[in-house]
Amino acid sequence: MLQQKGDAVNDRIRDIVIVGGGTAGWLTAGVIAARHKAKIAAGQFSVTLVESPNVPIIGVGEGTWPTLRTTLKKMGVSETDFFRECDAAFKQGAKFARWTTGADDDAYYHPLMLPQGFAQVNLAPHWLAEDPDESFCDAVCPQGRLCDDGLAPKTIATAEYDAVANYAYHLDAGKFAPFIQRHCTGKLGVRHVLADVREVRLAENGDIAALATEQAGEIPGDLFVDCTGFASLLLGKALGVPFKSCSDVLFCDTALAVQVPYDTPDDPIASHTISTAQSAGWIWDIGLPTRRGLGYVYSSRHTNDDEAEQTLRTYAGAAAKDLSVRKIGIKSGHRELFWKKNCVAVGLAAGFLEPLEASAIVLVELSAKLIAEQMPATRPIMDVVARRFNEVTLYRWGRIIDFLKLHYVLTQRRDSAFWRDNVDPATVPQRLQDLLRLWAHQSPWFFDEFDRLEEVFPAASYQYVLYGMGFRTAVDPLDVAGDAPLAERLLRENDSATQAMRARLPRNRDLIRKIHQYGLQPV
Repeated sequence: MLQQKGDAVNDRIRDIVIVGGGTAGWLTAGVIAARHKAKIAAGQFSVTLVESPNVPIIGVGEGTWPTLRTTLKKMGVSETDFFRECDAAFKQGAKFARWTTGADDDAYYHPLMLPQGFAQVNLAPHWLAEDPDESFCDAVCPQGRLCDDGLAPKTIATAEYDAVANYAYHLDAGKFAPFIQRHCTGKLGVRHVLADVREVRLAENGDIAALATEQAGEIPGDLFVDCTGFASLLLGKALGVPFKSCSDVLFCDTALAVQVPYDTPDDPIASHTISTAQSAGWIWDIGLPTRRGLGYVYSSRHTNDDEAEQTLRTYAGAAAKDLSVRKIGIKSGHRELFWKKNCVAVGLAAGFLEPLEASAIVLVELSAKLIAEQMPATRPIMDVVARRFNEVTLYRWGRIIDFLKLHYVLTQRRDSAFWRDNVDPATVPQRLQDLLRLWAHQSPWFFDEFDRLEEVFPAASYQYVLYGMGFRTAVDPLDVAGDAPLAERLLRENDSATQAMRARLPRNRDLIRKIHQYGLQPV
């Protein structure tokens, strides 16, 4: 057997140091600590989070993916407590308004449920062959109707994290990070250090040896996780990993955000994110129990701040008349490497893209999960893990960029320079151009073009956007004839399931109130 140089007991990876709090830092700490809880209890492993007492978190991202349910469950978090303490609400997908033509009735859903019988047959060609008036989403999935009705995805009798209809969350990011912090320090053994990093000290081999801090002295570690946000103090500044911009593909570089109260405490809470296209970008509209979070994401090359603020205030209406608007810069892109030496970046330190499909938190989850599960046993093994991590993470970023661009390149809008520039082939990644050519003749499905484990967006997501925005795949009736009986049965089953769910499920606000009052059934 080959002996690995340096694989000695004293070369073991024991001390994990996470720099930076917020959602990225505390979720990463929680995922790693939960995975290695037994070793932490035995004193053989430690997770320390170093957080500046003087740097506020950005705290705008309020949309998540269904993956967060699994993440929180594995961390041992009570879903009831999460709803009560984080101003959380249910999210069943996203509604995209005015993205295709810009007309008042132009809208489609990207739901969180797969099409009926997705693993058995691709229903898209059958829907296309019939050329029905019913939208693709409504034909194959109940969730668009549930969102139209303002319904919740479960009942008060459904156990924590279980679902009738698949769901994610909307949450108050400013409350979420402290909530996870309390759980990590109180139940998972994470050490919390409030200190400003004065210097990142490097070893002779280029690794990070320790952090020199103002308030806590020197903090050594074996693996450092950079969660310092856009500053990227460790990976970007100390280790010099360059940033790769994608502003040539995704133009939006600024956001204006405002928190708008409801007119009355009984106003409905939308159970989906609403993304409404504007002349130079789009507005997010996220319903929480106590308020709505609104934000205009736009390209400064196609409008200015004053015009953007007026656009946002017009959308928000009288309720936002005297409210202050917060400006957030967006630097679209990511680091060329995500793991270098003994440092790995997670969250904004790794990169950021406009929040069109709520990809920020899921990238944190996926990165933290990969780090926790592939935790290198020794320093030499870390280089192997780092190469694999970089390959997987780079692929994920590329696919998210492709998917976000898909929303723009399919538009029929030509009413402003923003939309005209977005359909310029020079701004469309080659892989996406190739897929669009392919999809003109065969519908995306299952693992046809999506063969990676934990693919960020499944083929179903591409179907919902493609066919929601009027894209059409050519269908030969003979190609679908063999599956026609199964497809017809599944489409009928979807109709039945839709009717049953609409009759059974409560209103979104009503269920959230019951959770606050009674709690969900614990797992």
